[in-house]
Amino acid sequence: MTKLPSKRFFVYAIRLDVKVLDVKKFRDANPLHLLSADCFYVGMTGRTPEVRFKQHKDGYKACRFARDFGLELMPKRFTHCNPNTFEEAGRFERKVAARLRRKGFAVWQK
Repeated sequence: MTKLPSKRFFVYAIRLDVKVLDVKKFRDANPLHLLSADCFYVGMTGRTPEVRFKQHKDGYKACRFARDFGLELMPKRFTHCNPNTFEEAGRFERKVAARLRRKGFAVWQK
């Protein structure tokens, strides 16, 4: 009997302070950003989004943009499709980031 993949991975989005645009690497990754639009970090985790946000802010395995500029989780951007398998979460993470970029938001997602 084949075991189904575990749906224990979550996609999350963190709204970033607009001061992140002072960082050339972030700004260069978002050439189509509309100045009136927010900035986001999008990621995936095997923890809950709330735990992972706290880890970023505490500096544990943190993306520097989420650590230094993270303001709040944006659950409306991701809760409708969580939890996921690892593969689903990876696809959904890229999909959320692409959707935000198409709307003119600046996004960091790796």
